[in-house]
This record gives sequence, C-alpha cells and structure tokens, in this order.
Amino acid sequence: MRIGELARRTGVSTRLLRYYEEQGLIVPARSANGYREYTEAFADQVIQIRGLLEGGLPTRVIRQVLPCLKTPRDIHFADASPEIIAVLLRERDRMTDRIDAMTRNRDAMTAYLDELRKCARPQ
Repeated sequence: MRIGELARRTGVSTRLLRYYEEQGLIVPARSANGYREYTEAFADQVIQIRGLLEGGLPTRVIRQVLPCLKTPRDIHFADASPEIIAVLLRERDRMTDRIDAMTRNRDAMTAYLDELRKCARPQ
C-alpha cells in the first residue's frame, strides 16, 4: 500500500508518517518509481508507535524498543542491556508521574464542575 492508504487506515497524517521514517521508526520499501510501499504489518506498527508516543515515550526510546515489540503485550528482549533497562525504568517512572498529575487535574476539574453545577441550579 502507499503512504496515503496507510495514513487513512491508521488515522496518522502522511506528514507524520514521513517523520516516523526520518526518525527510523518505520522503514518502507521503495518501488522502482521511488514511491514508498508499505505492507500490512506497517498499520499495526504505526498504531503501536502512536500508543507509545501518547504514553510519553520519546522517539529515541521507541526506536530502541520497537524491534522488541511484536504486539503491544508481547515484548521480547533477546539480551536487554543495562542501558536499555535504565532508560525504560526512567520512562516508566516519568509516565507514572504524568498519570498522577493528570489524575489530580481531572479530580480538580471534576470538583470545579460540581461546584459550577451547584451554583447554576435554581434554589
């Protein structure tokens, strides 16, 4: 499939797909005329990349761990180096901090909305 089709199937813009390619996250084949050619597996890979990015992982870390990810819940490390383990531990802790902050913000917003609703109700 071509880049436009991959973009439609994954909901990721062609510009972002090209960025993933620049970052070494995806490596499509090229046809004789230079067009990018993507297999079916790229759709799953792009969706997985999106999930990792939304989780807060930077592309440099994703590039390191992506070869070890077969599916989102199936991780295979043939020989995890101490460096990659340290990176993953830092990123996991950073994600936890972000989740905690988002939870606090959500709870504060909920309390604020509850108060607004109380004020808006006719007495």
